[in-house]
Amino acid sequence: MKSRKLTIPYIIWMLVFTMIPIVMIGVTAFTDKNGAFTLSNFNNALFYTNVFTKSLFIAFISTLICLVAAYPLAYMMTRMKKSTQNTVIMLIMIPMWMNFLLRIYAWIILLQQNGPIDTALSLLGIHGTYIGNTGAVIAGMVYEYLPFMVLPIYTVMSKIDNGLIEAARDLGSNSTAVFRKVVFPLSVPGIISGITMVFVPSASTFLVSQYLGGTDDIMIGDVIDKVFWTDQNTGSAISLILMVFIFIFLVIMNLFGDEEAIA
Repeated sequence: MKSRKLTIPYIIWMLVFTMIPIVMIGVTAFTDKNGAFTLSNFNNALFYTNVFTKSLFIAFISTLICLVAAYPLAYMMTRMKKSTQNTVIMLIMIPMWMNFLLRIYAWIILLQQNGPIDTALSLLGIHGTYIGNTGAVIAGMVYEYLPFMVLPIYTVMSKIDNGLIEAARDLGSNSTAVFRKVVFPLSVPGIISGITMVFVPSASTFLVSQYLGGTDDIMIGDVIDKVFWTDQNTGSAISLILMVFIFIFLVIMNLFGDEEAIA
């Protein structure tokens, strides 16, 4: 009974700041400015199908790059001394202590014309435009959300029983076989958590594309931010569609997690 009472503040918080706003968005999405029921808001939302698709593509690529970069890093961290692991974790966490917008400004300085990256590559005879395109948006996404991929994978890997690895080696498995049959399967829950924590905010984020992308790189979060100020009904419809997609994605990820747990 006491433990249930401790959940009351959390329930109140979720009700006031999560459930009630979601219900309000749902009601606004299905009504017009006079409060009458309508589906026209969803017809208006269909005009942004290309933006929605582009957002999912950028989120997918960003998540994939984060996974490819984070997995070997997390694996190497588990092989370090405990003190070294704590130092690496701190280095990963330090950028997250800074304001989100300041980190974007830092990337603007790095990628702008005659900036550090442009200057360094120009000395090597490489010339190009490094800001105002999809590549810059993806780079910003990876930078912002890479820690959310590293930490879950590292946490799961660090809990793998070394006895299982030693047993596999005693049975004649080489390093590749140990990784394929022991380490990787046991780290899948961390991978699923990391993918969820990166893909969901990547698909719905804004500002990154506004500052680092071009005119064709606007994301669905930017559309919601812009439309909502002039047409709350259409903005709510777009938000509701995005929430439904994210909910479906989370269900699929949980199904993968359940299947892995059963296996």
